[in-house]
Amino acid sequence: MAALIEIHDLVKNYQLGDVTVHVLKGISLTIERSDFVAIMGPSGSGKSTLMNILGCLDKPTSGMYLLDGTDIGTLDRNQLAEIRNAKIGFVFQQFNLLARTTALENVELPLLYTGQPVHDQRERALAALAAVGLADRAGHQPSQLSGGQQQRVAIARALVNRPRIIFADEPTGALDSRTSVEIMAIFQRLNREQGITVIVVTHEADIAAYANRNIHFRDGRLQKDMRIAQPREAREELANLPAEQDEEVAA
Repeated sequence: MAALIEIHDLVKNYQLGDVTVHVLKGISLTIERSDFVAIMGPSGSGKSTLMNILGCLDKPTSGMYLLDGTDIGTLDRNQLAEIRNAKIGFVFQQFNLLARTTALENVELPLLYTGQPVHDQRERALAALAAVGLADRAGHQPSQLSGGQQQRVAIARALVNRPRIIFADEPTGALDSRTSVEIMAIFQRLNREQGITVIVVTHEADIAAYANRNIHFRDGRLQKDMRIAQPREAREELANLPAEQDEEVAA
């Protein structure tokens, strides 16, 4: 596999008054296209800061970050926004859905800035919902959906611009065990069938076990980087778990 992400001697510091907080301390790593990576570490280890930089939401203090061959450090704010819109999808722990809009309207949001015809936007959003098994919930508002369904809407929103990479920050942190497995099954399918690079930030070892590669951080440094020979198979596990009884929240 060819490199999609390359970072070299990445440093990130924050200034709090007279105190300099060293969050990332010279990180170097490569992530290949179509890889599935879990970034792990305790709170304060730097894993979320790294994800923000890789997702073009923040810039490092020093070091180099190449995304698909582009030196991200040379781009201005508008260029970073274009990169995010064209190549990156985000999924967060708290879903971040707009409460008074439907699932379909939430998924359409990233398309509002593309200049595509409204009909095309609607078709792509419906296709993204279908890809996560929620085509029949397009007209539901978040309050009418279970937590797992809301997270699937968030994944559909991340997919709608057909990104090269999905960054997921603690995507199962607010979900029960079965629903967490369902979400990881979706990520595995997107990775394997569509070739989307998936990067999950998590502190849970059982969630990281679904990835092909685990990267561990501690105190702002890369502590361990290992390949997983046989990742857990989410779809197989779902077949052996009892069905969710409370999936339907409201009609």
